[in-house]
Amino acid sequence: MHKTLRKALPGYCAFCLASTEPGQGWCTTCLVELPWNVKPCTHCADPLRERDQSLCAHCLQEPPPITHTQAALLYQAAIKELIYDFKFNAFPRAGMLLVELMLKAMPRHPGAALLAVPMHPKRARERGFNQAQWLAEQLSRRTGLPLLQAECHKLVVAQRTLNRQERAANLRGAFRMAKDTHPLPAHIMLVDDVVTTGATGNALADVVLDAGAERVDMWAVARTPLGNN
Repeated sequence: MHKTLRKALPGYCAFCLASTEPGQGWCTTCLVELPWNVKPCTHCADPLRERDQSLCAHCLQEPPPITHTQAALLYQAAIKELIYDFKFNAFPRAGMLLVELMLKAMPRHPGAALLAVPMHPKRARERGFNQAQWLAEQLSRRTGLPLLQAECHKLVVAQRTLNRQERAANLRGAFRMAKDTHPLPAHIMLVDDVVTTGATGNALADVVLDAGAERVDMWAVARTPLGNN
């Protein structure tokens, strides 16, 4: 059977394509060998080098508006491939496997409501869907947490080529809460697929806090390691 077809069908491990038990998306060996984020910074989930650290150097110097980031995996190897299949090829099974991996490592304090990182309508039309919104909808169904809505009304340039300061400036004024979301719960959990520098989540968190929330956390599939230690 063709590799691409096996990746799309249940009954095969999403990573090594070996046969799996019914209802399992991966084999035990591959699950253990995934790039788990073993010792993350509490605020931003960047991997830490020292056992006694709880915050990276950047978060110590400039505490972000996000209190806690839950990103149990690193954006590397098999996880990077799985996210690519979901994000750019729109493979439904890849998306469901990402949801299962997120639920395997639920935040200890999931908050009172979920909020997907919004995408500008033009970007969503180009890609075909907002991957963060899709993940948040699935997590809302599985956890019972209500799903709030925010809007991105500024078409920002691509973040990939920008440094941390440029990303923050690029996102300034980009987000706003939807009109029917007030009053906000005290504790809101943002949802995204990958956290890179954290600039997008922080920009949205500032808007959520300004709108009346008391605490904002982030729940993502994976974290891109930056080495801010």
